[in-house]
Amino acid sequence: MNSTMLSYSLQERYADAFAKNFTIVFLAVIIISINGVFVFIFFRSSIFYYDPRYILYIHLVINDMLMVCFSVILFVMTFAWQNVPLPFCVTLLIIASTTHKNTPLTLAGMAVERYIAICKPLHHHQMCTVRRTYILISLIWGVGVLPGLADLILLSIFRPLSIFTTGTFCSSVSLYNTAYHGELNKFMNGLYTSIVWVILVFTYCQVLIAARRATTDKSSAKKAQSTILLHGAQLLLCMLSYITPVLDKIFLQIVTDQQKKIFFFNYLLTNILPRLLTPLIYGVRDKQFYKHIKGLFSCKLPIAKVKSTKISLSC
Repeated sequence: MNSTMLSYSLQERYADAFAKNFTIVFLAVIIISINGVFVFIFFRSSIFYYDPRYILYIHLVINDMLMVCFSVILFVMTFAWQNVPLPFCVTLLIIASTTHKNTPLTLAGMAVERYIAICKPLHHHQMCTVRRTYILISLIWGVGVLPGLADLILLSIFRPLSIFTTGTFCSSVSLYNTAYHGELNKFMNGLYTSIVWVILVFTYCQVLIAARRATTDKSSAKKAQSTILLHGAQLLLCMLSYITPVLDKIFLQIVTDQQKKIFFFNYLLTNILPRLLTPLIYGVRDKQFYKHIKGLFSCKLPIAKVKSTKISLSC
């Protein structure tokens, strides 16, 4: 009887693990596929190459694809690979942390670009050049990687160096478990969140004032105002991942049964699903992207020619 019960318990455990991994991987494939459509359209149509707004947007899309990919890899590894070499694990965690931090920073950059376009239209082409846009993206990656590197430095200081030759359960919670890591995480999250929200609120207020004062081109100012509001909505969705540890601690104290399932749905709702909504909120709403998406699925994707003003339709 004991062996039968143990067999059923193992079967249920494997079935539960398979269902969770299948769900996460399936959603990740959907998210990457949807984002891949926007990336394909961007690189297929050269009209997007010289607009900082579209360059920043496609960076946001590619960054979210990377974040989902590495996040899912780490999630699956917690079931399939219990003893990961620490250098490999740290590399994955740094990439996942960097892409996670890049999302709000990119949204802030997009809000600033819209602010300049509406409030300083005469200087927009001088300030928001393609070269400066790529410099901004480089700075975003440089700033985004700092928390991951700081975690690695603290690990090197407070753990013996021999730990880097061992294997570990690849999770930031289990690996970065010192009190210093906890304080650093709180400080970094608070700093990044505060800076991004200040930028969003400032740009929104400035665009709102410009929209009320505008005697001409009010529609453009209104559109920029709603765009920054959407950036705020996107940021709220992305920042749900910041409250994941808090919710886990709350459920850990309240619920004693089915905790793993609650933690799984918590991870699903705060980390994966927001990345499914963010490209649709902005990308489908944009007229240029919408026109190209419509052309792609009707097999008439417009291809802009550099030396001609005409647009050829090809399948």
